[in-house]
Amino acid sequence: MKPAILYYSFGGATRVEAAKRAEASGADKFEIAEAKKRGLFSAFLSGCPQALGRKASAIQPLAIDWSQYDSVTLMAPVWAGHPAPAFNAALELIPKDKPLYVVLCSGGGETPKSKEGTIDMLRKQGYSLASYEDIQTTPAKR
Repeated sequence: MKPAILYYSFGGATRVEAAKRAEASGADKFEIAEAKKRGLFSAFLSGCPQALGRKASAIQPLAIDWSQYDSVTLMAPVWAGHPAPAFNAALELIPKDKPLYVVLCSGGGETPKSKEGTIDMLRKQGYSLASYEDIQTTPAKR
């Protein structure tokens, strides 16, 4: 068995970081795609309030055979100091018996407004949180 990396990337920086981690660990990576592609304006106008309210966005289905994986890393960008809405939607896909590693990517490199709330939410939902990591990323070149 090996690790799985589930990630949502809006601007590409989280995708770059997920690829680096997958290569280093031998993990399989799976990209989370929102059902309706957001533009910059809608990410700010509707996505940030969704993130603040810990709401999930609609995502495209993913077919993952979880029996092949011993742990899951969930990666997402930070919007308004909180995980992007696709992070909340992806949680519904992850089995609660797998160790969960959370990596949140932002230009500032931290989530002081939401870290404890996110950790508390994950534990209350029954996830086995192995680690929570804030990392600083730079915008990906398009």
